[in-house]
Amino acid sequence: MITLFQATSFRRSIPAALALLLAAGCFGGGAASDAADAKPVPASPTTAPTATVPAVVTPPPAPPKPKGAADPALRSFYEQKIAWKACEDDPATKKKDEGDFNCGTLKVPMDYTAPEGKSLDIAVMQYPAAKPDRKIGSLVLNPGGPGGSGQDFVKYGFSEFDGVLHDRYDVLGFDPRGVAASSPIRCIDDKTRDKRNAEDSPRDPAARKARGEESSKEFSAACKEQAGDLLNFVGTRNQARDMDVLRGAVGDTKLNYLGVSYGTYLGSLYAEEFPDRVGRLVLDAVVDPAADQLDASVDQVAGFERSFQAFSADCAARVGCPLGNDPDKAWQVAADFLDGLQDHPLPTQDAGRKLTSSLGWTGAKSLLYGDKDQTWKLLREAFDYGIKSKNGGALLFYADNQMGRDKEGHYDNSQDSRTAIRCADGAAAASSPERIEQILAKLRANAPRMTKDTVASDLEGPGCEFWPYKTPEKPHVIRAEGAAPILVVGTTGDPATPYAASEKLSKDLANATLLTLKGEGHGAFGRGNTCIESAINAYIVDGTLPAAGTKCETEKKKK
Repeated sequence: MITLFQATSFRRSIPAALALLLAAGCFGGGAASDAADAKPVPASPTTAPTATVPAVVTPPPAPPKPKGAADPALRSFYEQKIAWKACEDDPATKKKDEGDFNCGTLKVPMDYTAPEGKSLDIAVMQYPAAKPDRKIGSLVLNPGGPGGSGQDFVKYGFSEFDGVLHDRYDVLGFDPRGVAASSPIRCIDDKTRDKRNAEDSPRDPAARKARGEESSKEFSAACKEQAGDLLNFVGTRNQARDMDVLRGAVGDTKLNYLGVSYGTYLGSLYAEEFPDRVGRLVLDAVVDPAADQLDASVDQVAGFERSFQAFSADCAARVGCPLGNDPDKAWQVAADFLDGLQDHPLPTQDAGRKLTSSLGWTGAKSLLYGDKDQTWKLLREAFDYGIKSKNGGALLFYADNQMGRDKEGHYDNSQDSRTAIRCADGAAAASSPERIEQILAKLRANAPRMTKDTVASDLEGPGCEFWPYKTPEKPHVIRAEGAAPILVVGTTGDPATPYAASEKLSKDLANATLLTLKGEGHGAFGRGNTCIESAINAYIVDGTLPAAGTKCETEKKKK
């Protein structure tokens, strides 16, 4: 069984072999307003004069505080120059016969309301433009998460930019504050993380809720102890402000940006915060900024259910499918196998570790981020290995990759930073019993197998209830009035960020065009689709948007 909040805890991974796949009050009326409009009453000639009481005049509102580069207190940050140098020797960061990537550090204030205080170092990687004499500027990237490393996006996915994009742009990937090499938030050690990731939720709903609350309290306390005040300042709005400082530091007047998955939320907030600084923004695989976390979680679970059904039907049509050859039963076989690991975890090649149900679901779902030409083959093989050979090693490998665990058992900080950023971006208020029942009905209708044992108490938490910092951010519609045209991209069969969110954001934004990929998988960029690549390249390089309603058909991935 997979609970709702387990289902929301997946990051967009970027392994080398699968590169790029994986929200001021005002007052009016009343006595003060009436007094402000009052006129002095002239004295009557037949009565003694009386003193005139002057009208109460409401002072004009204070001018808004200058924002971004216009704020004198931030000038030193915007005027800094990044000292680029060749990245340290590492096979993962070297390009064959084409030199090194450059690495540098951007300084930003931890607290933008008090920039004279502590500053943070933001790690940035540059893939310099191949044709510097024709360079337009820099193209800033965010791979998603939250908790994804922009440096890794460049390091492992640089070939996806080769050609016209890399000819005309320095490609920049930065690790957001709290992530990877940028003041990383680390809350728990590797052994504790191993235990948490492998633990299956109790079957009894009351025990499940109690364990969830206990686990959340423990984790929140550990994060507060380890990260302290930084937790207050890792939210996406601060990351958007960091991106504007980066824009200024590299000398661009406008931000050119490509964000995938959670990166679309970061890009949307940037457009809201700095509409006059929007250059060419591509938002691929949309996270809807107006959706609360409960709604978004439900939509994501339903998206993975649809993708699992599509994968299982495709498998059933193939000779030797480990799920059998009945398309109406194959998905049930897969779900029963993964649920059954709770009672019968499988051995693996990793000494002392077994494939539990939680790890099995994580590994299987991570391979739905691609499609039949990319990762579905790997998922068939993993099920074959687990079901027929009774070995969980393959699914464990993909689960580890998804959760940032290397072969030595060390984790990156993506899981810790994801929780910190998610809770900084908005802790949903407690839902009414009526809403809980409504959501539960939606789950049962749209994800019956993945949530077959889910009950109302599972939807009540745990989320960020015990987090030490309460955010002012709330889900809201972003219009970004005055921004340059924005390109929104969505994939019809996206499991992690369902297509409806891309459709909605393209309508909510004041100036946006929707580009659609008809197919499966998470995100359209970097999938080898010539229609998508041509449209994105034309927009980023020339500013030419695709025609409204453009839909690209799925193609086989380029060899």
